[in-house]
Amino acid sequence: MNRFYYGILVVLATSLMGSSFTIGKMGLTYISPFLLVGLRFTIAGSIMILWVKKNKLPTTMKNWGKIFTIGLFQTAGVMGCIFLSLRTITAGESSILTFINPLLVVILGTIFLNLKYRLYQWIGVMIGCIGVIVTLGFHLQLKSGTIFGLGAGLSWAIATILVKKWGSHFNIWALTAYQMLFGGLLLLLLSITIENPIFIINIESILIVLYLAIMGSIVQFATWYYLLSLGDPGKTSAFLFLAPFFGVLSGWMILEEIVQWYVYLGGLFIFIGIFLVNWNPNVNPQK
Repeated sequence: MNRFYYGILVVLATSLMGSSFTIGKMGLTYISPFLLVGLRFTIAGSIMILWVKKNKLPTTMKNWGKIFTIGLFQTAGVMGCIFLSLRTITAGESSILTFINPLLVVILGTIFLNLKYRLYQWIGVMIGCIGVIVTLGFHLQLKSGTIFGLGAGLSWAIATILVKKWGSHFNIWALTAYQMLFGGLLLLLLSITIENPIFIINIESILIVLYLAIMGSIVQFATWYYLLSLGDPGKTSAFLFLAPFFGVLSGWMILEEIVQWYVYLGGLFIFIGIFLVNWNPNVNPQK
């Protein structure tokens, strides 16, 4: 793919990921956490299913099980862990832990996909992780929510590896639709079992749910899975370091949150990390 269009898709996907934290924070004013994310992904999955129903669908229970497993980790696991972590740590701390998953992808890719990365790529991943921490202000404490935050990052990394391993077996749109639906239904189940569901219905709350379902889910996941299908998941996942950076910027633009000097410093580290991981992109990882 042309690098210019690849770059546009990367910015689109990561900016939607980052801004979803801001829009989601607005939504929590009206809707309880698990109900919000459950509705988000159930609606998104249902809409996409209407769109992809003519595409080739899995014909065996084994393949349906693979899609369910991806939804378990990518949607239910990531979002469930994020909101459980928010009970005891801040959104910034949760973001830091969630978006270390590119480092975990490199580790898991090395172990399970036999991918080998050069030293400078490992250094790039570490610098990117440092950039995320710096961007969010070093506010990281060891609490019970830290485990759930790490669980979100690990769950996302596992889903990335599974998509890379199994994704070619499915139509990318069908995979996106059904994994979101399965994950959304699991999150709705969590909503009625571990929280007191609340939904204050008004124009703003409905628009927030629709934005998260369409732009923050359908467009985001489809774009991200497409990018993952193009090449090495470790290199592609390095761009996830941009997501918390966009999250901070969207908070500044939409919620008028103050952007501190360390955000710009962290952004510099993030771009250096991405450059190192993607250096010499015409050479594929050694297998």
